[in-house]
Amino acid sequence: GVHCGNHITSHGLALNCCTDLTWFDHIIPCGLEGKGVTSLSRELGRHVTVDHVLQPFLDSFQEVFDCTLVFSEDPG
Repeated sequence: GVHCGNHITSHGLALNCCTDLTWFDHIIPCGLEGKGVTSLSRELGRHVTVDHVLQPFLDSFQEVFDCTLVFSEDPG
């Protein structure tokens, strides 16, 4: 979904690899009624794990958004 506050908006990102998609039957993802949710496993017809795609995804994210991702042990 989208969060709005103090004149700032933010949007989450989900990378559905091998997610149990039945949970999405109970919500309207991103407020988009009538739209479906899928996963990489469903689209590719094979089991795809986060470990398989995380590094290529992060590399592509940095390239597309022309940024450097910085990781911290402290999530706060």
